[in-house]
Amino acid sequence: MELDETDGLLFDPRARAAMKEFTGGADTLAFEAGAAVRTAFQAVERMRSHGSEGRGLSSGAMDLLLRLSSAGDDGASIGELAEAAGVSSRNVTGLVDTLEREGLVRRAPDPKDRRSVRALITPTGQGWIEAFRKPSQLAMAAIFQGFTDEELGLLRHLCLRLAVNQERLSEVIGR
Repeated sequence: MELDETDGLLFDPRARAAMKEFTGGADTLAFEAGAAVRTAFQAVERMRSHGSEGRGLSSGAMDLLLRLSSAGDDGASIGELAEAAGVSSRNVTGLVDTLEREGLVRRAPDPKDRRSVRALITPTGQGWIEAFRKPSQLAMAAIFQGFTDEELGLLRHLCLRLAVNQERLSEVIGR
């Protein structure tokens, strides 16, 4: 990746040129920021996947497994997992299917609602999480090397503001 720096801020000149053409020469900063967020997301996901030891779990499946590892002995319902992850119940059902085939998660009847099932992490799944922990810590330390705590806090804040804005917009347009 070839980056330039103006006024102490990095930018991708190829992305800027493409965005200028797309916008007809109008201001490209929001578009460039969107492209940078996408690039950063991809970089973080590449680093995060280094700890998966070639098991081929998607980031969604890993996220679900991490959520279940801290859900306690009762696990979580498909609906609870979907709400926490901000995805559809159908999506979570597919992820639970995948994790169940791998022996990392099991389904159990919900004792409070006979129409519902709960997803629970298995001992194999908990072992997978334990094996994933150290490589993940090393990967995140490497990718965020040189960031101050204040910068990391601000980055977290800005990313979550993006998510809140998108959620609010989705409610307005009904998607």
